[in-house]
Amino acid sequence: MSWNPFNRHSVPKKSVVSRTTEREFGREVKRVESLDETSKKLYKDTKRWTDSKLALSNSEHKVTQDLLSSPLCQTEPQLNAMVTEWDNVIEKQNTHSRELNNVVQKTLVEPVKRLNTVFPSIQAALKKREQSLQEYQKSQSKVEKHQNRERTGQNVVKLDLSRKAVERTKADFDSQNQALSEDLPKFVDGRIEYIQPCLESLIKSQVSYNSEALKIYSDLENQWEALKDLSEMKLHQQQTLSEIKALAITVD
Repeated sequence: MSWNPFNRHSVPKKSVVSRTTEREFGREVKRVESLDETSKKLYKDTKRWTDSKLALSNSEHKVTQDLLSSPLCQTEPQLNAMVTEWDNVIEKQNTHSRELNNVVQKTLVEPVKRLNTVFPSIQAALKKREQSLQEYQKSQSKVEKHQNRERTGQNVVKLDLSRKAVERTKADFDSQNQALSEDLPKFVDGRIEYIQPCLESLIKSQVSYNSEALKIYSDLENQWEALKDLSEMKLHQQQTLSEIKALAITVD
């Protein structure tokens, strides 16, 4: 929240509201500002994380596609088989990645986005309270001004009008101040109840995603080991056959 009603440059020396009241209210405003900043950061960081994860998957997929189209991979059957298995794993992993992104979008990104839409309304209410306080202060100053003047008929009328203005502006300010003084703490205190289920869902989704990723890549490692063993066995058989063919058999 870029606007702070407590950064006023021209505050009257004698305020209609006690410093204690303004100090306590200011603390609640700062709590709201902190929540606003944290909520916006959480939204941006989550979006950045999902975008980065998608970019990583796309980069990995590009690596396998480039390898499969390379002359080396086309002339080496074992390498081709290994890269093909790797590419298949990436396709599976991308499916889980998209599912994770969808869950995060629904359970964290969208709720936090809705939360962020509340802060402009709070800012508008704070501005309205500040304007109301300034009107209240001006009305009170006029009363004090007319009280010090000579009690002519005209001045008495002005004093009476000023006092009515004070009553009106005070009632308006008290109404807004009371509503905000009650609502701001409730709003800030409710942040945990609102955000906690979102973060729990994020953590559970990440655990599920990473567990599945570990399983998929562990299976890929086992497949590569099997291909490697098969290749070594074939190579050994070829070497043995070559040695047999190279034997010189002499018959007496």
